[in-house]
Amino acid sequence: MSDPAHDGTPLLKVEGLSAGYGGMPVLHEISIEVNKAEMVALVGGNGAGKTTLLRALSRLLPCTGSIALAGRELRTLTPDQVFGLGLVQVPEGRQLFGRMTVQDNLLMGGYRRGDKAALSRDLDRMYALFPRLGERRRQLAGSMSGGEQQMCAMARALMAAPVLMMVDEMSLGLAPVVVDQLMEVLAQIRRDGVTVLLVEQDVQIALSGADRGYVIETGRVVLSGSAKDLVDDPAVQQAYLGM
Repeated sequence: MSDPAHDGTPLLKVEGLSAGYGGMPVLHEISIEVNKAEMVALVGGNGAGKTTLLRALSRLLPCTGSIALAGRELRTLTPDQVFGLGLVQVPEGRQLFGRMTVQDNLLMGGYRRGDKAALSRDLDRMYALFPRLGERRRQLAGSMSGGEQQMCAMARALMAAPVLMMVDEMSLGLAPVVVDQLMEVLAQIRRDGVTVLLVEQDVQIALSGADRGYVIETGRVVLSGSAKDLVDDPAVQQAYLGM
């Protein structure tokens, strides 16, 4: 397999993807690209189809079209096979194992990895990246605040050693100061080489840290470009930024 970092091929290339539920179409011919070590924002209002797209990419939902990760077609693979290739999702609502400790949640993220020494090093790295989790490593995940649970969900995904991490509605219900901290973490892991697809209803937050963005409305990509160009676009300002 060629290395998308060196041959110009996008790490993730989605072409003509359509999907829905029970015969009801939700996504219509979606095409997006994410390059290696990029942070790309997928933004749009509630019900636009953002989470449906992530479910299709993770192979939790049937779809038509093409999904290629590092040049490999994913559409015929199972969710477990896709996870094994490094496409990892931080789901909306965190979906932690609430009656397990923080540390056990993180170890669950790396359950497929055989190198115990590397797993131990990454556990230490997570506690350095999220000091609050280090302080609460023996605490039950379900007893933490929303912000701490979001940190735990992100750290659990990172423990899977993702090639591409998809983050769904990270800011939902969190205080702005916590969201700022989480955006700083995303910037750090991007610098470390992890590619990020950030799916957000809060357009301002998503575009503040992204390289590029896509705007999705009623299951269709209606705008795309650099994050700066989208923030400056009058249509985006009027529809999403209250300007």
